[in-house]
Amino acid sequence: MIAAKNILNDNVRVLKSEVSKTTYQGVAIAMLSIISALLALSYYYTGDISLTGIITAQTENYGLWILETMPFVFGFWGQYSSSVIAYQAGAMILDQTQELRSRAETLEKQVSYSTTHDSVTDLPNRVLFYDRVEQAILAAGNQNKMLSILLVEVANFKEVYDTLGRNSSDLILKQIATRLQSVVLGTDSVARIDGNIFSVLLSAVDNEAAGVTLAKNIQAALDPAFKVERLSLVIHSNIGIVNFPEHGDDVDTLVQKAGVALFVAGQSHEGYTTYAPSYDDHSPRRLTLMSELRQAIEKEQLHIYYQPKVSVATGQVYGAEALVRWQHPKHGFISPDEFIPMAERTRVIKHLTSWVLKQSFKHCAEWRKRGWELTISVNLSAKDLHDPELPDVMAGVAAAANIKPGWMMLEITESSIMTDPERAMEVIQRLHEMGYKLSIDDFGTGYSSLAYLKRMPLTELKIDKSFVVDLLKSENDAVIVKATINLAHNLGLQVTAEGVETQDVMDKLSSYQCDLAQGYLFSKPMPFEDFGAWLAANR
Repeated sequence: MIAAKNILNDNVRVLKSEVSKTTYQGVAIAMLSIISALLALSYYYTGDISLTGIITAQTENYGLWILETMPFVFGFWGQYSSSVIAYQAGAMILDQTQELRSRAETLEKQVSYSTTHDSVTDLPNRVLFYDRVEQAILAAGNQNKMLSILLVEVANFKEVYDTLGRNSSDLILKQIATRLQSVVLGTDSVARIDGNIFSVLLSAVDNEAAGVTLAKNIQAALDPAFKVERLSLVIHSNIGIVNFPEHGDDVDTLVQKAGVALFVAGQSHEGYTTYAPSYDDHSPRRLTLMSELRQAIEKEQLHIYYQPKVSVATGQVYGAEALVRWQHPKHGFISPDEFIPMAERTRVIKHLTSWVLKQSFKHCAEWRKRGWELTISVNLSAKDLHDPELPDVMAGVAAAANIKPGWMMLEITESSIMTDPERAMEVIQRLHEMGYKLSIDDFGTGYSSLAYLKRMPLTELKIDKSFVVDLLKSENDAVIVKATINLAHNLGLQVTAEGVETQDVMDKLSSYQCDLAQGYLFSKPMPFEDFGAWLAANR
């Protein structure tokens, strides 16, 4: 208060001095004006400017006396007014200064809050969470206690975001934050450290099972459907768990290993797992493969193998399925079941699909030049079917290879359609209008929808090998295969049976009037040149 009063007095003093200067200047000008008038009157009365004339003017002109007193009156009045104005201006400046300081403090608090909290959920962000974990580690270390860190991933958040947009996705994130906070104690901390990843700090735990118990409670809390835009949405979560000091003694190590456990949890049935040292071999390898896959595509280190599709009735070669193979210089053969799902989780799948299309289209054109009228099948992933640019990409690749779309069969899985049926149907319809043949791959293993099956412009239906391998041993498999063939024929589709390994199975398929067969009975997948030699020998 004293400091504010001193500031006010200083401001008044400065302003008053500035105003006083102007007042003095005005008084001086007025005095000069009066002296000039007095000298003029002296000349008027006596015809000369002299002391006598000045006295005469003063004695005979009473109005001049009043005029001479006015500068002094206004001078005193100006001094008084300047003091009042200076005080008011000083007070105004002080008030504005206080207001600016208050606003600056508020903005500083807001900036400080925004740097430590998530703008959508108001939860602590990565920075604040790491700081809290560091403090908890120090406290737990001093008290010889344990603590646990859980990373909670919303596995299907991207699908939600792509479908509903940002605003609705933010509402779901807020609901998730509320549910997570409802299952932790007051001493624990919930944070959002990435777009679809939340973290929970479980402090002062008694045993390793506490993290698992909390993970189950989190799953139970997230299990009820979320309501947004009159829709009921189900959230799929994965949870990775680490414990201090067993799995690390610093925040970076603990969070990194929790991320490893989170990845493994995504592959497990429970949806949660506690970190184990054996997981380390898997995670770095996965990260390395992700980087090396992109390089392998760019350097054309991948290869296309072909497995023949043979007519059941005539034994003639109908076509072949293009299968991508990766022979890693360090890890050896890497199964497509391992690296293709990794590619689908990133943008690498787009580059991989483009490369496979270029190679298979080029090989198809080469075989056509040799007189082998083969239909080449190429697999498309779920991400491919949701890419509206795919038809345009294929048009460019086909033109470059100089092939006709009718020479190609595009294989799609049921699950890739059911993820986003409407968007997938748009791409499928465009591909059909371009002249491409379409096939449903692995029929019966996904979430089948006969309504969509009826709507799609298909040419072929492929029966998954899991039903064909035990065709002679399992009566249920035999019923499924026969019923599927009849269903496909009634829809006007040809049928290909995968996994044919014996002649007895081939004969059984023939009795069911299956159209095409594919499997080791004819050949394993072969490289381009080997397949050409096989064709020449088996024409």
